[in-house]
Amino acid sequence: MNEGQIVLSELSQRVLASDFEWTAFRPGVDIHRLYGDGQSGPAAALLHYEAGAAIPYHRHQGYEHIFILHGTQVDHRGTHRAGTLVVNLPGTGHEVRSPDGCVVLVIWERRVDFPSCAG
Repeated sequence: MNEGQIVLSELSQRVLASDFEWTAFRPGVDIHRLYGDGQSGPAAALLHYEAGAAIPYHRHQGYEHIFILHGTQVDHRGTHRAGTLVVNLPGTGHEVRSPDGCVVLVIWERRVDFPSCAG
């Protein structure tokens, strides 16, 4: 990737490399932050779901854009495959899972709240 810009076509291939850096986020889900800390202001990250992994129910304080890069992701609206853009509106909530594993680009306008999780 070029410094100062994120190019989706490059990023989509780079995430498949064995040396791509991921950090544990939730059980079975790793994160690679592109910008922001996820607590204040806008943020973007890549999430890598292992097969069968899930993100528990959470609510969006702002818009959430999810672009499926690889694999499939499932929520209450159905199964979303690579190339799909999902936009979750402020005030909505859902849980997300990936039966076969996936990599997604997620962009948050504002933080996400996990009401059933401490901390």
